[in-house]
Amino acid sequence: MKKYPFPCVIIALATITTVMAAGPAKFDGEFVDKKFLNGQGVFEFSVHQSDSALEIAFDAAYSDGHGATPDATGAGKVNGNAAEFTWKDSQGNTGTGTINFAGNDIIVSMKTVHVADPRCLAFYREKMKLKRVGKK
Repeated sequence: MKKYPFPCVIIALATITTVMAAGPAKFDGEFVDKKFLNGQGVFEFSVHQSDSALEIAFDAAYSDGHGATPDATGAGKVNGNAAEFTWKDSQGNTGTGTINFAGNDIIVSMKTVHVADPRCLAFYREKMKLKRVGKK
């Protein structure tokens, strides 16, 4: 049997090559929480990914139609199995956010940096679990 002097090195290189070839996590898709705010609203979130760059869009509304109905766009970057983004909504609010996987779904956390319309603040929360409804 032929012995290799550095079997651990060969295994390590194979592992690194596989991980590097895999590239960044894939966040592409459409996500929603149809029972947002304890069933009072809907939150929809869209992600388009190209390599490690992200474009995001989201909208939110109360189910009965009252209050503000913000929609927003933003951009970000994948960093390993998570992503970070900035956003600006139709009411002039701005903020930052993160996306993490939860199985096939995602967890989105958002923080407001500038408040122009406080009626929208109820929609911008930490640890919102959104279910995948499109693209895999």
